[in-house]
Amino acid sequence: MNDRTMKNKVTAPLLAATKGNDPRRGTHAGSPRGVLGNSSKRHQAQFVLVRVISWIVASIKHCSSNRNLQTCITAVFCFLLALSGGFNLNSSARNIDAQSAPGNQPPSRTQESPSVTERIKRVENGLLQPFVIKGQPSVQMKLADRMKFYNTPGISIAVIDKGRIQWARGYGVRETAGSEAVTPETLFQAASISKPVAAVAALRLVQQGKLDIDEDVNRKLTSWKLPENEFTKEKKVTLRELLSHSAGLTVHGFAGYASDTTVPTLLQVLDGVNPANSKAIRVDIAPGTKYRYAGGGYVVLQQLLMDVTGKQFPLFMRATVLKRIGMARSTYEQPLTKERWLQAAIGHRSNGEKVNGNWHTYPEMAAAGLWTTPEDLARFAIEIQRSLAGKSNRVLSQKMARQMLTAQVGGWGLGFGLPGKGPSARFNHGGANEGYRCLLVAYKSTGQGAVVMTNSDRGSSLADEVLRSIATEYGWVDYLAKEKVLAHVDPKIYSSYAGQYEIAPNFILTITAEDGRLMGQATGQPKLELFPESETQFFPTATAVEITFVKDEKGQVTHLILRQGGQDITAKKVK
Repeated sequence: MNDRTMKNKVTAPLLAATKGNDPRRGTHAGSPRGVLGNSSKRHQAQFVLVRVISWIVASIKHCSSNRNLQTCITAVFCFLLALSGGFNLNSSARNIDAQSAPGNQPPSRTQESPSVTERIKRVENGLLQPFVIKGQPSVQMKLADRMKFYNTPGISIAVIDKGRIQWARGYGVRETAGSEAVTPETLFQAASISKPVAAVAALRLVQQGKLDIDEDVNRKLTSWKLPENEFTKEKKVTLRELLSHSAGLTVHGFAGYASDTTVPTLLQVLDGVNPANSKAIRVDIAPGTKYRYAGGGYVVLQQLLMDVTGKQFPLFMRATVLKRIGMARSTYEQPLTKERWLQAAIGHRSNGEKVNGNWHTYPEMAAAGLWTTPEDLARFAIEIQRSLAGKSNRVLSQKMARQMLTAQVGGWGLGFGLPGKGPSARFNHGGANEGYRCLLVAYKSTGQGAVVMTNSDRGSSLADEVLRSIATEYGWVDYLAKEKVLAHVDPKIYSSYAGQYEIAPNFILTITAEDGRLMGQATGQPKLELFPESETQFFPTATAVEITFVKDEKGQVTHLILRQGGQDITAKKVK
């Protein structure tokens, strides 16, 4: 993900419990219909239906005056079609979309049947928290309610099943203060999901012999060189290492640039000079020796691809990947062109207020600059699945797709995370730009997957809840709510855990013992009850965080370990 600081990494799950029922904030805070419906599609369908009924009336009059039997039959047929539901006034998912799938790709989305509509309803009404306590019923939640809970005005979802987009829907509004509905065509910032798309473009150049995946990138960089230092004496940085976050490069992520600030050039970002708001991208770990997520590596990649092809990055990406796959609505243009502003969801902060200037600009395009839709990203994921199965080579061959999804140093692939084994093997990536959160997950061999995009800093936890609902409905083996067994712990020990733990500078997790319960509260957030899994291990039910208290040889608590998303964060006890 493009989280920019340690604080960003941990606020998302803890924020899951923050209440967002401020009545001053939302046009979507009323009935579920306002959130779950799609007014623009509904009005369009109503208009068509009115026109058809008018035509039927005219035809019947013509029939009665001229005894035109054929016209009468046609009128009756159309009338019956309308009555039988030929015009769906409530669905926000479009019909089959074969024309957007170039070449020999099968239609990108299946027709929405009544059974699919029922599945959508179950997903919408079956959101789940990450943990379920054994012996207690799981609580299913409604999407409309959770959107209000997380101060998230808009969300867009695409579900992949049997190798096709089974459905895609938008919910809510483009901005809290507005009334324009989010539709499947609404653009969102993909944030760090930009990276695997850029990685595919780089691998296509490798496939064409224009790049060597294991060659020193400085041999192909012409506009700028990665400075040599003591860490690059033995081993040079290669494309393989840039793509797999093992190049030893600095700069985790990027904050972007508000509309009232000067946007730096890519060279200024690479060297960390004004007006760039990030540090210089340099090697400070021996290349190829360790995994460390670094958005800085993809900025180097962006410059490399432009130097090798002689093309501006957005144009290169459109010709090399986006157009070939049929990602017609997607673009790497930064800033977004004015004619597309009304197509884009506006970013919102955790408190529900919109981002100043609607969104930030990211000159770090390969790392964070893609504007897209869940449907387009689903097409991208399907293309990878098909290439892996040897069913498509429009961008990557089967051999190259397999290489992309082969674990490198630290287990990361060439652009994707690679969790799971066997039937659970999958590729995924998350994204976090200012005002946007999103995720993509797709299975290697089952033809399943999903993309969720939101226009809120609190969208990650919402997206996780949606993903758990999708996983439950579609019988996935992963992303299900985990059952936890409560341990019998004497509440008297809770006082020994009480104190303040520094997760990041100016970001404290305060632990208190209250009425026989252990409570946790992060800076600026409400309290969460922590349930015991053992005498030292605790969890909240509302968010995917696990906490372990660590004691020294004297039995005194010195720090805690916060586990989130498979990563451990150590927080020292400071008070």
